[in-house]
Amino acid sequence: MKLNIRGEKTVITEAMKAYAEDKMKKLEKYIENNEEVTGTILFKVREPKQKIEITIPLKNCTLRVEEEGQDFYSAIDTSIDKLERQIIKNKTRLESKKNKNRMDIILDFESVEEEENKNKIIKRKYIELKPMDEDEAILQMELLNHDFYMFKNIETDHVAVIYRRKHNDYGLIEQE
Repeated sequence: MKLNIRGEKTVITEAMKAYAEDKMKKLEKYIENNEEVTGTILFKVREPKQKIEITIPLKNCTLRVEEEGQDFYSAIDTSIDKLERQIIKNKTRLESKKNKNRMDIILDFESVEEEENKNKIIKRKYIELKPMDEDEAILQMELLNHDFYMFKNIETDHVAVIYRRKHNDYGLIEQE
């Protein structure tokens, strides 16, 4: 797996890169054609803690985790453990989706952080909506560890948002 490791307002040393690459190798056994996959690790310093964001875009889903730690190394360790649990937890779902030979359902996120905006919007995300069914949207939402997920419903051809409700069931908002 190729890695893009970068720091926000900090310098990533060669030792940090080597440590992250070594830890990410633990996930390669779960990823088919891992030579073609490029993961992104973003390290942010937020005193007194540090934050790691790992994103791995795959053919049929996107794996993502955010974790805070006392330092870079502890945050990487915890993040890799979370990603591994996430993959194992959703392994059967991912395999059943793979066997259906559906079209590529990944959402490509491009984050654009704004500085000061008069409307107080501090972050924007642009997404490409690809058709999927509600089960695939739930799987994507869980893999990204989000409370909601926007997608194009393959059955109705409308834009929809699936969201997690208080008692861990789901709701659906759909365009008319």
